[in-house]
Amino acid sequence: MSNEATMQHSTTQLQQTVVSWLTLIRWKNLLIILGTQLLIWSCVILPASKTWEGLPPLLLTSFHFSLIAMSTVLIAAAGYIINDYFDIRIDMINKPDKMILERKIPRRKAIIMHTVFNVLGILLAFYVARQRTAYEWLSLQLLVTILLWLYSTKFKQRFMIGNVVVALLTALTILTLVVYEPAMHVFLRKPVFEKTVTGFLHLNPIWLLAVYAYFAFVLTWMREIVKDMEDLKGDAEEGCDTMPIRWGLKTSAQFIQLLSVLALLPLLFSSYTLIATRNYILAVYTIIAIILPLALWTFFLNRRSTSEHYASQSSRIKLIMIAGIGSLIVNFITEWYR
Repeated sequence: MSNEATMQHSTTQLQQTVVSWLTLIRWKNLLIILGTQLLIWSCVILPASKTWEGLPPLLLTSFHFSLIAMSTVLIAAAGYIINDYFDIRIDMINKPDKMILERKIPRRKAIIMHTVFNVLGILLAFYVARQRTAYEWLSLQLLVTILLWLYSTKFKQRFMIGNVVVALLTALTILTLVVYEPAMHVFLRKPVFEKTVTGFLHLNPIWLLAVYAYFAFVLTWMREIVKDMEDLKGDAEEGCDTMPIRWGLKTSAQFIQLLSVLALLPLLFSSYTLIATRNYILAVYTIIAIILPLALWTFFLNRRSTSEHYASQSSRIKLIMIAGIGSLIVNFITEWYR
């Protein structure tokens, strides 16, 4: 083999290895996590520091925010690795063509990277917490790493608790910035609505982020049940006790529809409030991009009972979640021009 052919072969192998690692850590999901925190920081936290009086200087400057965001992404990536590490036998049944571990990446290397990612993520958070000598904040990252490990080893196979843990971890992605930004702590003592230096009545940012965290929690819970419905065969053979296995597909779908109602009711109330306060652009966006798609998704969920159908529904609800995140941009733009 010529030197040129050897180099080309090495380059191809390197590219395949990189793609395998990116697939293993779910790079698309990590981008969503990063994008969510970036939007919260730029569209909620930064504007709040300029429009509300009596706030301390922001701790989460561009540099410190980058560290916390990277910490979140690294710990999430470690969670995806450990999840696949303990799911090899189930994945061989449910999705053998998509397996990465053992076929493309050795398990030993995967567990080493899992440890490296967790350590780096905690160290980055430690550096930020050290700026305020608030080391108790670090308990959040430690809690997340422990929950991710317990989810992969125990909770995932147990009835409902695994789904709730993943939903909670998704909500914590949003609340992490509240914990690490002392200026946000001031809003815990403020009313829901208050006039700011702009002269307009503004919603307390803590309440706003609480709504997004709730929305993320409920929709993630729904999506996790749908994924269990998709993986019913492999989970059953491994002796898992998921909701579709214990309750069946029909009852599980009905439970998801109940959760959907619990997500839609606050959204409908929010839309009414937005219209009443003449924030028509965000109200229209909420109705068209979130409420209607979620209602249609709920209606069509039980139309078929195939793995392909549930996989498609899982992808669609993720798009609805992204649309929910996108409302942060719309809210920022409308507030900017008020």
